[in-house]
Amino acid sequence: MKLARTYTYLKNDLDKIEDALNETIQAEHPVLREASVQLLQAGGKRLRPVFVLLSSMFGNYDLERIKTVAVSLELIHMASLVHDDVIDESDIRRGKPTVKAQWDNRIAMYTGDYIFARSIEYLTTINNARAHKILSEIIVELSIGEIEQIKDKYNVNQNIRNYLRRIKRKTALLISSSCRIGAIASDASPAIEKALYQYGYYIGMSYQIIDDILDFTSTEKQLGKPAGSDLLQGNLTLPVLYAMENEDFYAQLTDLFRNPKAVDQESIVPLVQQVKKSDAIDRSYELSERYLHKAFNALEELPNIKAKQTLRDIAIYIGKRKA
Repeated sequence: MKLARTYTYLKNDLDKIEDALNETIQAEHPVLREASVQLLQAGGKRLRPVFVLLSSMFGNYDLERIKTVAVSLELIHMASLVHDDVIDESDIRRGKPTVKAQWDNRIAMYTGDYIFARSIEYLTTINNARAHKILSEIIVELSIGEIEQIKDKYNVNQNIRNYLRRIKRKTALLISSSCRIGAIASDASPAIEKALYQYGYYIGMSYQIIDDILDFTSTEKQLGKPAGSDLLQGNLTLPVLYAMENEDFYAQLTDLFRNPKAVDQESIVPLVQQVKKSDAIDRSYELSERYLHKAFNALEELPNIKAKQTLRDIAIYIGKRKA
């Protein structure tokens, strides 16, 4: 089952959001415009707009108002990807050259900054102080998360709490806020807003854990980048943290990370294989499942409308995701 099949009835509204995204990033400067358009055309699941649309259906659904929120949140996501690629020195995303690879780090950083600014500017058409405050907080937390990620590169002295805090900032916060602001923009009740926020948070945590598992278990074709890329870039994800409980693996990783410049695709292959053969993958899936279970529980607080079933279907898809 493809994810998009769970929300085919949203296609017309999502197409309008896509048009608005394209219009919003048309910068006057040709380099900014070309770099932004390249990022947009690289595609993506547009999950954040989907969550905004579905959450807004629990209140007064007004597409023009909701579209503004969806576009703003997707722009923040896009901007964070550009910055991530600079931090991780990634040349490929979704099988295509990154902005960093196509131009350079400075162009990429300014492109990300430009898209962040457009997201804030675009939301000004909505007269809701809470929505603006939440959007600002997202950008602050994303920025902190990026700094923490840089600080923790090639650092073996990390624990699972560090990791969970990092993926909260990297993924869960934006998804939970997409659900929350969708509810706010449609004047849904505080109880519904809270349930949607919780659902989005738990889904976001589960989604990122699955992403980090797939970095080890999927093929390069499925990932659009080499397997083990996180490890190659010095980022310790949940499967690695579990695998590090083995003293031999911990010693090998520590020895390798002493000289980050020597870390290459060939050097990480034995470690990737050890992670796959250990119980680290199964244990990571177990934690993902616990977050998913909490997401399903949050849905029980919502009225039984079509959007609720779609949110449930998305959660089921995420739990079974293979790419």
